Amino acid sequence: MKSLPLFLGLVLGVSTLASGVRAQDTASLDVTFAGLKATQGAIMFTLVNSEEAYNDKAKPVAAVMLPVAAATATRTFRGLAPGLYAIKAFHDLNGDGKMNANPFGIPTEPFAFSNNAVANMSPAKWAAASFEVKAGANAHAITID
Repeated sequence: MKSLPLFLGLVLGVSTLASGVRAQDTASLDVTFAGLKATQGAIMFTLVNSEEAYNDKAKPVAAVMLPVAAATATRTFRGLAPGLYAIKAFHDLNGDGKMNANPFGIPTEPFAFSNNAVANMSPAKWAAASFEVKAGANAHAITID
């Protein structure tokens, strides 16, 4: 009976090594949206880990609808690979699932990018919006207005 825990430990250790990912090598990321002026709707955002995905040419790590009920809203991601990430977000005030714009194409709903990167006639650039996620716990705050 004493050998059962040892055997299980060895099996779990080998299977973890075989998968190539160890728990201590993964990252968690708390993304907090602050400055919300309305406590309705949802924050619609994508988390990406490449410039291609940021430019909608590859699949995002996650596409999230985060309900808003207070001046801040937070979502936690676990099991991420360390590396560069970026976020594009907008506050869907009317719940239609789209970023609304006026006839000139200017957004009428609040939007933001990671690092609070500034948009200038187009979404903020990857270089301005990307941030490093290291192994272990990470946090990133974005002001959306």
